[in-house]
Amino acid sequence: MATKQGELAGQVALVTGGVRRIGRSIALALARDGAAIAVNARSSREEADETVRAIEALGGAARVVMGDVTDEAAVARMVEETTRALGPVDILVNNAAVRRDDAFPAMRFVDWRAVVAVVLDGAFLMSRAVIPGMLAKSHGTIINIGGVTAHTGASGRAHVSAAKAGLVGLTKALAVEFGGNGITVNCVAPGRIGGPRSPNSGKGGAIPGGGHPLVGHDGDPEDVAAAVMLLCSSRGRFITGQTIHVSGGIYLP
Repeated sequence: MATKQGELAGQVALVTGGVRRIGRSIALALARDGAAIAVNARSSREEADETVRAIEALGGAARVVMGDVTDEAAVARMVEETTRALGPVDILVNNAAVRRDDAFPAMRFVDWRAVVAVVLDGAFLMSRAVIPGMLAKSHGTIINIGGVTAHTGASGRAHVSAAKAGLVGLTKALAVEFGGNGITVNCVAPGRIGGPRSPNSGKGGAIPGGGHPLVGHDGDPEDVAAAVMLLCSSRGRFITGQTIHVSGGIYLP
């Protein structure tokens, strides 16, 4: 368990895609508030190890769980490793994603499937794997990291927009099914987030109206982590089935 005391002390969080940008910021924020963190990556072992070292420097407990979220056996193994090393999963953050830019007429089915598999199939497999443990404790938090293009659309990102929109539907369905069991399920939808982008992030697609935040600047990964922290805290226990937009006003529901 995490050594640092905080509201989340004694809880275990598993963050998929937890080694860069938003995923890393979420992992660090949860650790600062006392949660023990399972940091997932598919291939970036060095970055995963560095994230674990950063968490340990905060006085927290962390472990790398390598695996592909689209692989059912790998997902089961990751959850088992997390439970054995840190304890049953209390908080799941489905952040793993592939973001590409492909004009629709030239979009290959293999690329469509690759994006949908990581974003939507991965969230399905990970959620299904942790929910039995949450049901046993009558407590749990699942947060799906969506995206503004699921709500605005974006040229060159039909696959990303569709997959992220699917997360909204999954969020609502799970919130309805498990709300009476002490499990909250929400979606956080980032807008334009600044900082260096990973090679598989693409350029972001063209959003109607230019996609300019009303606040006049791009967000930071920490802005997304702050919304996740609210939903994981006692202050967020009455929030479920919702999509929280962290976009500086790019999209107004």
